[in-house]
Amino acid sequence: MLVVLVVLVASSRLVSGGMTQTGVRRASSGDAEVVGGLLFDFNVEFETETPSAEVLAGRFRRLLGRDDQLVLLAESDSGEPVGFGYLTFRATAYFDGPLGQLEELYVRPGLRDQGIGTALLQGFLAACRERDAGEMHINVDEVDTDTRRFYERHSFLNILPGTDYRMLFYEIEL
Repeated sequence: MLVVLVVLVASSRLVSGGMTQTGVRRASSGDAEVVGGLLFDFNVEFETETPSAEVLAGRFRRLLGRDDQLVLLAESDSGEPVGFGYLTFRATAYFDGPLGQLEELYVRPGLRDQGIGTALLQGFLAACRERDAGEMHINVDEVDTDTRRFYERHSFLNILPGTDYRMLFYEIEL
């Protein structure tokens, strides 16, 4: 059973002369519209084809009740959604535990570089460790150097020790 995770991140944004707090919590099916909207905003920002926010919300409504799906939602101290991440777990013959696949991680523009993405990522790593996952994977576009630096700063590798070549991801649309 996955423990509900709550992480508070101090933000350097000044609001009314004080620090704001960002909380990270597990999303529930009641958050489907918010999560669908955030994923839609993410896809639009990066000019990626996307279903509507409503279609995504409907899919999240079904997915959020599953044990192999985990969505973490970052919210400001006023309850405003400021980011989210989406992780799936799958069985694999390579480990006794599952493999974690970070499908998406998004922080609203203007709120980046304040530790929110790191808090989300740490929450997913903790969830993977709790389930005894053997590895956690994330796919990143080669041209997205800022995102690649973010994951490398958090010890993710695309060149494994003892090798001199990068790991690649291939895809086919079905």
